[in-house]
Amino acid sequence: MKNTLLNKLFMASSAACLLTFAMTGAQAAPTGYDQLSFQTEVKEEVANDEVRASLYKKLQATDAKTLATQLNTAVNKALNIAKRYPSVTVSTGQQSTYPRYDKNEKIIGWTGQANIDIKSTDFAATSQLIADLQETLVMNNLNFGVSDSKKDAIEQKLMTSASRAFQLQAKNLTRAWDASSYRVVTVNLNTNNNNYPRPMYSMKAAAMEDSVPSQSFESGNSTISVTAGGTIELTR
Repeated sequence: MKNTLLNKLFMASSAACLLTFAMTGAQAAPTGYDQLSFQTEVKEEVANDEVRASLYKKLQATDAKTLATQLNTAVNKALNIAKRYPSVTVSTGQQSTYPRYDKNEKIIGWTGQANIDIKSTDFAATSQLIADLQETLVMNNLNFGVSDSKKDAIEQKLMTSASRAFQLQAKNLTRAWDASSYRVVTVNLNTNNNNYPRPMYSMKAAAMEDSVPSQSFESGNSTISVTAGGTIELTR
């Protein structure tokens, strides 16, 4: 009789541990004695205000020294052009050099590549700088996102909203479980910045016949979200 009673209590306890609770925008499940774990999320779609681009120069030469000289000359020329645009941050990116072989595995020359990275919130200046650089460099990639200062400000606001959403959900769950109140056991705030696919950009008419036309940017949007997840303990 005693063993039978113990087995029933054990089965009842196991069933309680398997019980789950789900609501729109949050998932909750018992994690211990009168404890619920769940998560809430708030998000905001914002216009991208920063453009990043990478351009490169790829050359070949019969010897490594000549190749390095040519690449350095190309990079220095690009950096000098970039000085005309103080609102654009320009830095040297990745550089690589590797040998070329003939069919007998003998080195017959060298190939090298040097990159220039660009970042700015001034779209007009960046567009014109890219056009200037494309007369001698090749575009590698172009993408848009939210600047750190703008993202930080939005995340601070969303953290407050996520915290309030977590508290509201905690109150709703407390009532749903017929408890009188709750206390927060743990809570964590996490941020996430999801960029939309890279937007398209169009070409303006060329100002000079032989120059590279500047580009009209369509920066698109990004979604910034903050989640608040944690555990509360119900009190009866």
